[in-house]
Amino acid sequence: MKFRTLIITALLLMSILLSSCKAATETPVVTEPPVEEEVVATEPPVEEEVVATEPPVEEEVVPTEEVVYPPAPEYIEIGASIPLTGRFGSLGSQVKVGYDYAIADINAAGGVYVAEYGTSIPLRLTAYDDESDPTKAVSNLENVFSEQDVVAYLGGAASGMHAATTAIAEKNQVPYLGVSFAWWNIHQRGYEYLFSPFPKSPDQARDIFLALNEMIPAEQRPTNIAIFQEMTDWGNELGGLFRADAAPAGYTVVYYAEYAPGTTDFSTLILEAQAAGANMLLGMPTTPDGIAIVKQMAELGWTPEFTMLVRAPDAATWAEATGTAGDLVTMFAGWHYGENFPGVAELNAKHQAEFGRPSDILVGPAYACVQILADAIERAGTLDREAIRDAIGDTDMMTVIGQVSFNADGTGNVLNPLVQWQNGEMQLVWPLDQKTADFVFPAPPYGDR
Repeated sequence: MKFRTLIITALLLMSILLSSCKAATETPVVTEPPVEEEVVATEPPVEEEVVATEPPVEEEVVPTEEVVYPPAPEYIEIGASIPLTGRFGSLGSQVKVGYDYAIADINAAGGVYVAEYGTSIPLRLTAYDDESDPTKAVSNLENVFSEQDVVAYLGGAASGMHAATTAIAEKNQVPYLGVSFAWWNIHQRGYEYLFSPFPKSPDQARDIFLALNEMIPAEQRPTNIAIFQEMTDWGNELGGLFRADAAPAGYTVVYYAEYAPGTTDFSTLILEAQAAGANMLLGMPTTPDGIAIVKQMAELGWTPEFTMLVRAPDAATWAEATGTAGDLVTMFAGWHYGENFPGVAELNAKHQAEFGRPSDILVGPAYACVQILADAIERAGTLDREAIRDAIGDTDMMTVIGQVSFNADGTGNVLNPLVQWQNGEMQLVWPLDQKTADFVFPAPPYGDR
């Protein structure tokens, strides 16, 4: 039994072995070998070329050299000859006040910066009284030129005085700024150093008719003119321009007479003008001559409807000296304290504190001369006289007299205000946008004032 069991077990083992052999010898299924993907050769990555850079260069710190300026003068020297006494003393005194105020104001603000010296320098004016004598005025300018080595001249007052002194400025090649003269001829002499921010004869002759035609209706205008011409070069110039400009503006000169400066008896001129039917008087007397004219007109009973006497009524004492006879007389003043420009209020306050009245009419233009000079020196950046002259010629600035620029002949482009004495006070009546009072016309007879 045991044997039989072994045999059966053996058979089973052999059967298992045979099955294993058969399975191992079955024909295998042939399969395609796997297709290998073509490996496309790629360029090796290009390494970016490393450009060798220079090491950063440190900026060399160059020590800045300190600018060394030449020693600055203690003052910017200015010279002047002014008629403080004599027949033009009332004009020169106003001019001197304007110069002094402007210099004080500029110096109080630190002076004038001059780039050549890298600093601001105060102004100093050396002025001499020429006693209204042209010969003394010439000597004064020569003296102050040699003594002070001035960089500029400031002019005095009155056309005849300027005629003498401007020639010295040209000879010495010193820039010259002057007001209180209307003589245009001085500017026609080829001078290169003369500048005047002040209306001239052509402005006055033109503007008197412009002003009247703007302020008076055509049917009410005083069209018959009498001209009292002073026998001087300036008088001849202005009188001739009055006569030339009258007809184109619609006026007729019915009487024209000449007189010598210093004349005391004007009765012949007055009576002849009255007989000619003149209802308007134009003239250019000095203050003493103008006072004599209006007083004798009142005595003789001739009352023009309109009177303009250039120069005479600009004295602050006009009203006191003439009373009602000088009332309603007009003139082209060159400036008036009522003008609406920067600095005018401050100027008036200073003048009021010192003299008890607003600024006199020549104070403003004189003040403007110093403003112009200081501005020109700063723009020039040097105290060289020729450079200062060129800078003055290029001026285009606002001053206490308004905007100022210059023409090639040194005449100024400036406002030309017409003023009228009213009840003892000088009022600005034209241009209308600047007026301080209405124009009074016609003038009532002297006996009705």
